[in-house]
Amino acid sequence: MIKIITVKNSKQVKDFVMFPFKLYKDCEYWVPPIINEEIEAMDTSKNPVFKNAEAEFYLAYDEQENIVGRIAAIVNWVEIKDQKKNKLRFGWYDTIDNLDVSKKLIEKVLEFGKERRLEFIEGPVGFSNMDKAGLLTYGYDELNTMITWYHYPYQKEHLVKLGLKQLAEWVEYKIKIFSEKEAPEKVKKFAKIIQKRYELQVINFKSTKQIVPYVDKMFELLNITYSNLQTYVTIKQYQIDFYKEKFIKYIHPDFIKCLLDKEGNLIAFLITMPSFSRALKKINGRIGLFGYFHLFKAQHFNDKVSLYLIGVDPKYQNKGATAVIFNELQQTFNKRGILEIETNPELVENKAIQAFWKNYESTLHKRRATFTKKI
Repeated sequence: MIKIITVKNSKQVKDFVMFPFKLYKDCEYWVPPIINEEIEAMDTSKNPVFKNAEAEFYLAYDEQENIVGRIAAIVNWVEIKDQKKNKLRFGWYDTIDNLDVSKKLIEKVLEFGKERRLEFIEGPVGFSNMDKAGLLTYGYDELNTMITWYHYPYQKEHLVKLGLKQLAEWVEYKIKIFSEKEAPEKVKKFAKIIQKRYELQVINFKSTKQIVPYVDKMFELLNITYSNLQTYVTIKQYQIDFYKEKFIKYIHPDFIKCLLDKEGNLIAFLITMPSFSRALKKINGRIGLFGYFHLFKAQHFNDKVSLYLIGVDPKYQNKGATAVIFNELQQTFNKRGILEIETNPELVENKAIQAFWKNYESTLHKRRATFTKKI
């Protein structure tokens, strides 16, 4: 007999956050999140997303009172009002290999949506586009990144057996960073031609302080870049401020590039970060002196990076702006001894960026998807 309870107190919040540490304890590919960050994400007084969202978090217990699963039901009212999508999100979906556990959790989500007269569920996703999204469906023998979830294969099987259908799909790539001599000549030449033709200026940063004035502009451009994609929800200023504070400590200024037009307007940016996956496995969710040491080491002594965000003004998306900014990044990578870049999830319909990766030695190594069902 599976019992589902709604998370109400601090102990249950901690239990909710810690369950994956038990579930994936022996999995060499699962990357633990930072425990305190997960707790803050659920806190209505600390996470500003709750200004336009509501959520309930559920835990599943077996007959011996062991926690055997978890899930969150989320309403993003910006999405519903602005995009007219009468949708209920679900996320933080983790469960043992027991179909009845998944069934009870999904039923609880459907019940939550029915009470609010919503039409369908979709997940796993977070509160907004800046949160983790997608159930891993391919690449189970690969480390997840800092901003993605890991799942076991049976979790997809559970959702399919419960009648959920795949909706959105993302792909992730590993890309080999060539030496300066081996870098594709056509990209280098094309980048120089485009930069000269449109009088574009690349901004290279030397400190985090220099980046801060551009952050809001980056998010504005992000909203413009992805507004036509199926899952995108406009990012509000209070969310920008929240994520700015959350991720600024992980940023290395060398790995962020901005591109300005001749009037000084931001028309493209690219944010990469050193890969923190190995470091996060070592610190296992807790940042103390030991944790900061491993994060610092990953930030400054690393041959692998992750591509987190890229934004290009639609007016420049077919004019080679991506080539200009990535060519500049290539030079930085060569100076710092970076050998590989891993993209974070890209929607499969984002064909432009995936076509660009064909200029390099790239491998599609992970897929993830959301699943949906009518309420």
